[in-house]
Amino acid sequence: MPTLRHYLIVAAAIFAAGAAHAATESCPALLDHNFPRLQDDAPQSLCQYGGKVVLVVNTASYCGFTGQYDGLEKMYAKYRDQGLVVVGFPSNDFGSQEPGSNKEIADFCRLTYGVKFPMFAKSDVTGAATNPLYRQLASATGERPKWNFHKYLIDRSGQKVLSFPSTTSPDSRTLVNAVEKALADRP
Repeated sequence: MPTLRHYLIVAAAIFAAGAAHAATESCPALLDHNFPRLQDDAPQSLCQYGGKVVLVVNTASYCGFTGQYDGLEKMYAKYRDQGLVVVGFPSNDFGSQEPGSNKEIADFCRLTYGVKFPMFAKSDVTGAATNPLYRQLASATGERPKWNFHKYLIDRSGQKVLSFPSTTSPDSRTLVNAVEKALADRP
């Protein structure tokens, strides 16, 4: 005969399955991707950023724009509690300026710039092997990255995407205004 404990365990399992299903259904299509984390290759779902403003940046360790890591980390620290997440995608697509392994890139970012925002494993952001997120971002904006540190800003709904070239620094008034506006807008 089932006990009260048995019924509670079954109810908890049903609730957890329903919550997981609801979370999957509420994930914007643009964020419905999994990528390995840079530090340890553990798979991470971008759905965890649903409802947040997401700044997606293709990065490189040996680029004239590499100093933007500092500004990106400052932006992340300043606006994180308001709902901004910066996500980095190292890529060797432009000028072979990201030749290192994921571990080397992770160590460089942490030790040189104190990067704490989420970073994902090295991938292609242009060309035939473009990762699926970047393919969607380019389709949504009509703009593909032309160099390292191209930025895409995704609103909280995961529907509206703005594109910013590499020359737009993290502290530029244009980008800061767009981030602040996106943070202020609630779906």
